Amino acid sequence: MNLSDSWTAGQQQIVRVSAAEAVFTAIKGAIESGQLEVGSKLSSETALAAQYGVSRSVVREALRSCTALGLTATQTGKGTFVIANRPQQDLTLGQFSARSLMEARPHIEVPAAEFAATRRSREQLEQMRGIVDAMGEEDDPEIWVTLDGAFHTAIATASGNGVFERIVHDIRDAMVNQSETINLLTARRLKSAAEHRLILEAITRGDSAAAGKAMAIHLHAVDDALNLIIGETTHGNR
Repeated sequence: MNLSDSWTAGQQQIVRVSAAEAVFTAIKGAIESGQLEVGSKLSSETALAAQYGVSRSVVREALRSCTALGLTATQTGKGTFVIANRPQQDLTLGQFSARSLMEARPHIEVPAAEFAATRRSREQLEQMRGIVDAMGEEDDPEIWVTLDGAFHTAIATASGNGVFERIVHDIRDAMVNQSETINLLTARRLKSAAEHRLILEAITRGDSAAAGKAMAIHLHAVDDALNLIIGETTHGNR
């Protein structure tokens, strides 16, 4: 082995990241390093898109994750401002914290999936199948997380329980924000899609126990991803 081979063998693989992750990392790094000071206003979405050579939807995804970490806040009609130079110890997802959301979701969505397995109509089953199929073909992360929220809402509706349906509808925006941030920071999109398909398969079979178990496994994986993000955040604040 020559010196070149020895050097090559010692290198780590290059990890491919999405455009949104690259933009998020750049903005987060600028905030934490002080290049973007607390109180400063970020450039417009259009300007940031031009600066990084990406679409505005990519910029929006990155900015929403900055907001979820408590680094920025958007004021309607005024723009996005830096409000902290270190992430919070919990994610902010609209009106709810990530921890509050994950403490509540298993008590709502697991029984909703169990009921949906035996109560769903043929039309509702086709709707859920259409959503999962669309997620498998969708490359736009903003559209993908919207479909994610639609799938969970469809299950709650198919449960035939109006309370579950109303609650999931009310927290849908927070769930979409949560999905977007987790996918950006932990690259869980493909795993999440596979988990959704397992839930759908159990509901299709009419297997209540399997549907509840598949939903519980999915939500546990989401919780693990959140703990990873929050743990890294807490470690970074020490």
